[in-house]
Amino acid sequence: MSLSKIYLSPPHMSGNEQKYINQAFDSNWVAPLGPNVDAFEKEIASYVGASGAVAVNSGTAAIHLALSLLGVTKGDKVFCSSLTFVASANPILYLGAQPVFIDSESDTWNMSPRALEKAFQDAHLEHKLPKAVIVVNLYGQSAKMDEILALCDQFDVPIIEDAAESLGSTYRGKVSGTFGRFGIFSFNGNKIITTSGGGALISNDVEALQRARFLATQARDSTLFYQHSEMGYNYRMSNILAGIGRAQLEVLDERVEKRRLIFERYSKELSNITGLSFMPELKNTRSNRWLTVVTIDQELGISTKRLIEALAEENIEARHVWKPLHMQPLFENTPYYSHDKNEDVAQILFKTGICLPSGSNLTEEEQNRVISCLKNTIYKELFKLKEVKI
Repeated sequence: MSLSKIYLSPPHMSGNEQKYINQAFDSNWVAPLGPNVDAFEKEIASYVGASGAVAVNSGTAAIHLALSLLGVTKGDKVFCSSLTFVASANPILYLGAQPVFIDSESDTWNMSPRALEKAFQDAHLEHKLPKAVIVVNLYGQSAKMDEILALCDQFDVPIIEDAAESLGSTYRGKVSGTFGRFGIFSFNGNKIITTSGGGALISNDVEALQRARFLATQARDSTLFYQHSEMGYNYRMSNILAGIGRAQLEVLDERVEKRRLIFERYSKELSNITGLSFMPELKNTRSNRWLTVVTIDQELGISTKRLIEALAEENIEARHVWKPLHMQPLFENTPYYSHDKNEDVAQILFKTGICLPSGSNLTEEEQNRVISCLKNTIYKELFKLKEVKI
């Protein structure tokens, strides 16, 4: 009998979603916008402690809107974390701007303040500062926001905090996503809570958010007929999906606790393997541990590819750490600032990192399967190495 599939991070419904979906159907609010959208925006803003939120159809759309609100246009520079999904940077290209990628550092795996400072110094000498800095909170872990904020304030450049993976995380007691001029969240199917597809733009700038709503609704002028004086986008969230989001938000704290427990169990069972390390959690931060991620030291004698293949053979989904954007064919010859002259942290993490199944509905039995497969594969490879040495 074939083993059931263990997914990396599947959706986890609370059971209360149908109530809000039924409300949408009963009232016939099934198109974009409606009472669930209005309520979801208020509830997400309240949860994170922001003045407002705009619910949109993806986190990518939220980044695009944020860049547009900051006046990013053709030829402008935008600094962006390199170790992230391509959606963090694609909106820069939408606007004809030039991405400049910034390496990670080893304490958080996120944007390196050292590399960022070098990028700022060069941009200042060239008299062409970036219009924005997109800081990504990878796998739920906040970046070193104090240092990054200090640099951005020094050069008077606004921050867009890409918190697509870090809803529910905190940095020095403050909720992730609330440190920049704008914050963005993703509610894709694999995120810690989901609307099946969707995102949100948050800010304390209420006027900017109102402008975002205008742009996200095809930039329709306030007239009795359809009139458009500028280009807009079809980015708003549907009332049905917002209803799913409302039910999901109700259990967000439970989902964070479960994912942290999953991480702790992996850590307890695997930390004694020399050469296997877990993504760190910076002091005074609390990661939602959206995904549990490990790195494999080359001295172990086993590649990340082999481990992922071994898990797949057992019907277990795992994946590599994000391939850095400065290594992507799409961004060939794009400027990039490494953490150190002789240290490309993002590239090292890509080559050595593996994301393990971390869904909040992962059972203990399923996690045991993952752990057993990892141990068996690693020990078999180590035994082969010893045989070769003998």
